[in-house]
Amino acid sequence: MFLTITTTGTPERPATDLGYLLHKHPDKAQAFSTSYGTAHVLYPEAEAGRCTAALLLEVDAVALVRRGKGKGRGGAPDAALAQYVNDRPYAASSLLAVALSSVFSSAMKGVCHARPELPGQARPLRVEVPALPARGGPDLVRKLFEPLGWTVTVEPVPLDTEFPDWGDSRYVRLVLESDTLTLAEALRHLYVLLPVLDDAKHYWVAPDEVDKLLRVGEGWLPRHPEQRLITSRYLSRRWALTRQATERLELVRLAETDDSEVEEIDNAVEAETEAEEKPTPLAVQRREAIVTALRQSGAARVLDLGCGQGQLVQALLKDPAFTEIVGVDVSMRALTIASRRLKLDRMGERQAARVQLFQGSLAYTDVRLKGYDAAVLSEVVEHLDLPRLPALEYAVFGSARPRTVLVTTPNVEYNVRWESLPAGHVRHGDHRFEWTRAEFRAWAEAVAERHGYGVAFEPVGPDDPEVGPPTQMAVFTLTTPKEAKAA
Repeated sequence: MFLTITTTGTPERPATDLGYLLHKHPDKAQAFSTSYGTAHVLYPEAEAGRCTAALLLEVDAVALVRRGKGKGRGGAPDAALAQYVNDRPYAASSLLAVALSSVFSSAMKGVCHARPELPGQARPLRVEVPALPARGGPDLVRKLFEPLGWTVTVEPVPLDTEFPDWGDSRYVRLVLESDTLTLAEALRHLYVLLPVLDDAKHYWVAPDEVDKLLRVGEGWLPRHPEQRLITSRYLSRRWALTRQATERLELVRLAETDDSEVEEIDNAVEAETEAEEKPTPLAVQRREAIVTALRQSGAARVLDLGCGQGQLVQALLKDPAFTEIVGVDVSMRALTIASRRLKLDRMGERQAARVQLFQGSLAYTDVRLKGYDAAVLSEVVEHLDLPRLPALEYAVFGSARPRTVLVTTPNVEYNVRWESLPAGHVRHGDHRFEWTRAEFRAWAEAVAERHGYGVAFEPVGPDDPEVGPPTQMAVFTLTTPKEAKAA
């Protein structure tokens, strides 16, 4: 297998800086032992104006078969049928990607202790791969590399030059050119996309490959238009791993959209523990009040928006009147704990058909939320910044439009009754605000008027004659005749 990386330079920024970036001296030819052969690094040319580094991987086919216990390249049919005579010594694949990561590990990480200013500099780059398996053809090659800032030249390799009517093989000659990328970015692109184009790996794909993919794909994979295909192929189409990677990438995308850190979004559960919390009496009363209100509304298909660790979903599953329960949360940590709490992996088929958990942000409209009888926002609104409430309002009341919506939120007036709560403090560190009864009523009535709902208010917990209940609940009911009939 063969790959070259070429750059050009000036007297002020000589092309031979490539040697510093790759941590390989241009005047030397070096050899590195790998698990499946020997990787050679050499420089066919090394001048101030132009410098080329070449990586030649000599594959030991016998060692590859022995280490793979005869299973071939990730179970690929061509390798299983021809373990010793195949394309692996000649065509770029996951073997070359692993060699890139091993031989140029510091360069891929963007580390250069001798010249620390170099890794962050974009430079003219030309990458050539003479033989590359491309399951999907030249069009797929362009779809994968062009969104990353590469100018792509891809030439199909004919099956036989003597017989052009036979058509093209699945191999291509690839040339990538860019002057806007750093070397580290280029190497990370190649590391992921070479095996993706081959659609096979020479080693067993374990769960740690998800972490590896997200680490190497940081900064470009979450917003790549072919993200799903890349993730699926890179993880050898293992459904569970692909789903895990996709969910984590979606969390990264949401964080980028909100201009915040992933940890700030994925904060529905305390990081230091995933143990099941003992519900307080007020939490129990709140769930009971919600279940009662849902029964009175006649709802059968219910959304729990901001479901957290799944306590309400668990309570709803105990009542057969609720035929479909969907829990939605932006935090994957919360959804993971909810899945464990509900024992989804051990649930009977009939019961499992009633419940579904998925990740989503209530700040955006989502077609998956449409068509339900009722939606619950239990202790959710106070976790949003006030400027984000209109977005939540439209997503739930304007777009999803369930027939009934229940909203519960703390009553800040009741806080004086909590002996352990210092004056002026909110009940939870992530609460962005807490409303008085009058403020909550004003907000709820305005929302109802804007979207064609009626609204009633109910206390949850002991109703103190001076400061009211600890939790306040608004019950929204769709009143617009046309909308109510459609719902």
